[in-house]
Amino acid sequence: MNYDKEATVFIVEDNDDAREALCFLFDSVRLKTETYPSGDEFLKHYETKRLGCLIVDVRMPGISGLELHKELIAQNALIPIIIITAHADVAMAVRAMKAGAFDFLEKPVNDELLLERVRQAIEYDKQRRQEECKRQQLLERLEQLTPREYEVMKKLLQGNSTKVIAYDLKISHKTVESHRGQIMKKMQAKNVAELVRIGMGCERTIKL
Repeated sequence: MNYDKEATVFIVEDNDDAREALCFLFDSVRLKTETYPSGDEFLKHYETKRLGCLIVDVRMPGISGLELHKELIAQNALIPIIIITAHADVAMAVRAMKAGAFDFLEKPVNDELLLERVRQAIEYDKQRRQEECKRQQLLERLEQLTPREYEVMKKLLQGNSTKVIAYDLKISHKTVESHRGQIMKKMQAKNVAELVRIGMGCERTIKL
């Protein structure tokens, strides 16, 4: 899973002056920005592989900030979103946070606070993407296993010895050892301890 390593702050704001002010703020700390006057325009151009965070106003022509967030979730675009608004209320904030927004800030937003939250959002996005990349690599390794190798690996991860596995699966000890060798090779593990560590990285996929 490849993604752009240069972070971008995407700004969706229908007010020209507000967009320019936000661009100036992020330019001052050398953060790359892209601006869009509406959620519809953003959706036309955004690619999910791009690292960064999204700052979006709640009330805009066309789809609202909350509707844009909902659409991105539906598209499995998990970019962290900071929602800003001059018309905040508790119910709106609760809906946004429950939907998975990274933060919900009320205008006028303190510059230092916004910069801090943007940096944290970018770091969060970077870590999430790295974890997803590792997960995809593990899944690719798992797909190389035969059904029997997969079965043997599950039992190894459960802490069973090769003798116990041979007895449970009604196969020879030598066959289990052969399967274990192939498992280690395909999963790129040097020993059982490392295999267990790798297995923990995809424990949601491997149902023990």
